[in-house]
Amino acid sequence: MFMNIKNLQFTYPKSPLKTVDDFSFAVEKGEVISILGRSGSGKSTLLRLIAGLEMPLGGSFTLNGKKMFCDQTFLQPEKRGIGMVFQDYALFPHMSVEDNVLFGLPKMSKKDKNKRVQEVLELVELTGFEKRYPHQLSGGQQQRVALARAMAPEPELILLDEPFSNLDTDLQVKIREDLRRILKKAKTTAIFVTHNQNDAHALADRIVKIKDGKIDKIGRPCDLLGVSPTEIPGMVEITYEELIGV
Repeated sequence: MFMNIKNLQFTYPKSPLKTVDDFSFAVEKGEVISILGRSGSGKSTLLRLIAGLEMPLGGSFTLNGKKMFCDQTFLQPEKRGIGMVFQDYALFPHMSVEDNVLFGLPKMSKKDKNKRVQEVLELVELTGFEKRYPHQLSGGQQQRVALARAMAPEPELILLDEPFSNLDTDLQVKIREDLRRILKKAKTTAIFVTHNQNDAHALADRIVKIKDGKIDKIGRPCDLLGVSPTEIPGMVEITYEELIGV
């Protein structure tokens, strides 16, 4: 498995209940996974644990054969090779599109940096927008700049926190399609959290529904909609154990 989380545990100080309780899940390379749940279900905390922004109380997390955390190990966020797109995009307002994307790149020659910026801007269809500033862009364009910045260093995994919450309803359908196409074209492994079932079903290869920090249901969108995999060409049955990699 490309990514594997086992028995993840986390509780906020002074909280009587576990925020994340015995969470185990595995992801294949190139999959787009949705963590779906209501407010307070633990989905955003789970994203922060994967990113390294919170310290787990127990469990283990391996990404592409590299241990992110376990009983003896805790790798700092900047060493994990994980990109993140925040809910508000977190673009620097005083920087151009080009400079926002450049900011996320590691040390390399100026020529290589400029080449990589052009590659990711082409991927997100923002070629020609290099000199614009965030306030000159639509919400969907700002999201694509944030995605380009996260993708520029070629991370092992990209995390997205409620990626459509700041978009107008009319834009959401198109932006969902654009985001899935971009991630699939780049063969990027991605996990996004959302409370919106439409977002999860439209974008994800698999959905993990969580409730009170635990997995409630897990499966492909067709599974969770009640459609039998045997009714869809190319689909095969898969067990729960196979889905979570145990």
